[in-house]
Amino acid sequence: MSLPPLMLYLAAPRGFCAGVDRAIKIVELALQKWGAPVYVRHEIVHNKFVVDSLKDQGAIFVEELDDVPGDRPVIFSAHGVPKAVPAEAARREMVFVDATCPLVSKVHIEAERHHADGLQMVMIGHAGHPETIGTMGQLPPGEVLLVETPEDVAGLEVRDPERLAFITQTTLSVDDTVLIVQALQARFPAIVGPHKEDICYATTNRQMSVKAIAGRIDALLVIGAPNSSNSKRLVEVGRAAGCAYAQLVQRAEDIDWRALEGIGSVGITAGASAPEVLVNEVVDAFRARFDTSVELVETVKERVEFKVPRVLREPVQDSV
Repeated sequence: MSLPPLMLYLAAPRGFCAGVDRAIKIVELALQKWGAPVYVRHEIVHNKFVVDSLKDQGAIFVEELDDVPGDRPVIFSAHGVPKAVPAEAARREMVFVDATCPLVSKVHIEAERHHADGLQMVMIGHAGHPETIGTMGQLPPGEVLLVETPEDVAGLEVRDPERLAFITQTTLSVDDTVLIVQALQARFPAIVGPHKEDICYATTNRQMSVKAIAGRIDALLVIGAPNSSNSKRLVEVGRAAGCAYAQLVQRAEDIDWRALEGIGSVGITAGASAPEVLVNEVVDAFRARFDTSVELVETVKERVEFKVPRVLREPVQDSV
């Protein structure tokens, strides 16, 4: 029996960004340097496959620093942590490595600089997301106000409308963020913004690649975790760009094949914390069910790399 024809469009760039790549390397190098177990506060990146593979190598994931014994190294996730966390680790004289993405750290530095200049911060982000918690935790309580939508801007109660600055979470929808920034600038004309938007290059590039294929496909599958902000934004971007069916799947086993009956073309992308092995798994699942042709649609080449912290590039001096 012949298989129905299907055109698969693979969006590029997709999958791991430089910050995720660095964070995973940090855990692997820490295990090589200090041996297992190495503790990680929160998921190092938002992907179950990645977290499970690091667990298999000897990483132990915990929610809080209190769950880490004082004689083992601890790593802070790529999303960043409030200032109180490394301060507590230092107080306990723990060995710790900060895997915060350098582009998130850049936002932290920006917030501190504005605070030093006497400005109150407005953060555009998602309440409860680790990156938002980490960024807001760089400054004292009340110094960072959170908005999630343009509507939230109307309800902001600020200390001084003439002394404001805004920052953003790095994994937001580019288009949605523009609307919130416009609302802030309309209500607070003196508000200071970043020289270049805080949304990171990887988030921007992955959203751009989805837009490039949206008009050619009947369905879009985004490979990523349900708690991954940048992955969820890719689904929203696909729908906004005219793709009637856009779904987030963690793995091939999550694909709803009934929903894809009778379609002729599917787009595939992956969030910034999803490894390429999961993309290949999804492509293979389509090849098993369809006479599949694959086309790569690449909008830009990424060449960004971030170094791991110096402590992991040096030999062990004291055993932990």
